[in-house]
Amino acid sequence: MIVPRGRQLRAMLMYVGKPLLLLVMYDLAVVAAYKVLHWNWVALPHIPLSLFGSAIGIIVAFRNQSAYARWWEARILWGSVVNNSRSWARQVTTGMFSLKADEAAEMKQMQRRMVYLQIAYVHALRQHLRKLEPWPELAPLLTEQELEALRVEKNVPMTIQEWMGQLLLECQVREWIDALQWRAMDESLNDLADAQGGAERIKNTPMPKVYDYFPQLFVQIYCILLPLALVTSMGWTTPLGSTLVGFIFLALDKIGRDLEDPFENSIFDVPLTSITTTIEINLRQLLGETQLPQATVPVDGVMW
Repeated sequence: MIVPRGRQLRAMLMYVGKPLLLLVMYDLAVVAAYKVLHWNWVALPHIPLSLFGSAIGIIVAFRNQSAYARWWEARILWGSVVNNSRSWARQVTTGMFSLKADEAAEMKQMQRRMVYLQIAYVHALRQHLRKLEPWPELAPLLTEQELEALRVEKNVPMTIQEWMGQLLLECQVREWIDALQWRAMDESLNDLADAQGGAERIKNTPMPKVYDYFPQLFVQIYCILLPLALVTSMGWTTPLGSTLVGFIFLALDKIGRDLEDPFENSIFDVPLTSITTTIEINLRQLLGETQLPQATVPVDGVMW
């Protein structure tokens, strides 16, 4: 996710990049053809630009609204992951108790394992959505046997959550939690599963192809018609007006395409690395640990 750093004209122009450069060259070619070569037939002054522009603007805005809705829903789902991760760790660290003194050390180890599994879960979910290997992130949190067991799984975060459910059941059997506590903690796992399912739905259900193809086609056609309609009235200044309006439409089209997949591991993503690192820091603090990972900071204006 790009973090605000103030207005940067060069960065905004480079955002569109090659299409904008091609548009400038095309505008100059149209003006040269009309003013220098006197090819009057290139001018089409009666094109209803305002009508076309309004229709295309509505189409592109509707598409961008749909793309942003996907991005924002992804952020809401990860907000749920953050909240339920903290709730799970709090329930584990404050809700478990034993009346047997000889079980205190074992229960403490169980608490640490359950919280570490939750940390492993959020890292695995992040990599799962980005379609990246999770093993470097999981190695400090799991045993070698657990890593080997996960390597054959298609859905690593789901398997980790299954392990968490098994440990929760074991805690109830050993009477470290009562039935009401088990129910509350199981609800936290259910909410995490719901959030994961929602994120996977966004990842595995792309925007309809027509949403991607036709708005882009309409914008390109409009940019081609712009200088042809303006050259008779604007003359040598046609590239200025045509490029400015074309830049707006090209940028709007690209914004929608960049936001439609919030888990693509690009600079426009929901900042999953930052979110999961924050979760890990919070959960380790609840365990009383002082050796904490460094919080994620923006790199070249991008929060990953």
